[in-house]
Amino acid sequence: MHLSQAVDAYARHLADVRRLSPATVRAYTGDLRDLVAAIGDRELAEIDLEALRDWLWRATTRGDARSTLARRTAAARGFFSWVTEKGCIPLDPALRLVAPRRGRPLPKVATAAAMEAVLTNADATSDGSDPIALRDAAILELLYASALRVSELCGIDLEDLDSARRTVRVWGKGGKERVVPYGAPAARALEAYISRSRPTLMRRGGGTPALLLGARGARLGPRSAYDIVSRAIAPAVGEAAGPHTLRHSAATHLLDGGADLRTVQEMLGHASLGTTQIYTHVSSERLAAAYRLAHPRA
Repeated sequence: MHLSQAVDAYARHLADVRRLSPATVRAYTGDLRDLVAAIGDRELAEIDLEALRDWLWRATTRGDARSTLARRTAAARGFFSWVTEKGCIPLDPALRLVAPRRGRPLPKVATAAAMEAVLTNADATSDGSDPIALRDAAILELLYASALRVSELCGIDLEDLDSARRTVRVWGKGGKERVVPYGAPAARALEAYISRSRPTLMRRGGGTPALLLGARGARLGPRSAYDIVSRAIAPAVGEAAGPHTLRHSAATHLLDGGADLRTVQEMLGHASLGTTQIYTHVSSERLAAAYRLAHPRA
């Protein structure tokens, strides 16, 4: 079997069997198609460790980031492990392929005071006469209250809200369902949006079960949600801020307030506790900075 044929089969395996998200499938298969372009569409049995190392070396010389190199290494290791298990080749050439070491940057986090200012401003501008302002206030409150991913936010249907319990059902990575809470301010913003804004937006479109609607009445898309959030919070927390900044901030503020790490992991929908632990480092960094500023013998 040629490399390109195997990559196509692996893409179907990732999507249909492992049920990875379309974005993840595109990322991995894109890396493997880069391998095809770099070393040629060879027979699988002709590919050895040196060919794979040469592929990564070429990526290094053209300036690919360490994170990209690490992802490509993981993609190659997963792919060749799979084709070996399928019996396409007798030995796995990627067994000793090593990813470059990379440091993990701490996520951008807004202070609690900055978030208070952002949400207060959103509430002040949503006076009830502008359906878009009411919707945007609900978006900001719900993202921060429940630490959602933007894709999860846009996938919520009206029936996923349980206003009595103040919870919302979302589908995260890999189609995993979870139920997350939200607080009183988010509840008020959602109630105002649903009662006074959503019906107006709904009349502009053809009808959809989506909770959040765009200006034309269709389901709000992640790109539009990103732009809405970025415009609202960038002045307070920096130019690169977006929905994930609210997610990072919510997780960090939960830990600062004494929440258990496993509780935060469940709320965020992380498969691994190690992923959630990055927020403990953020809290530690903030503590160290406050110490240096405040302690007389720091």
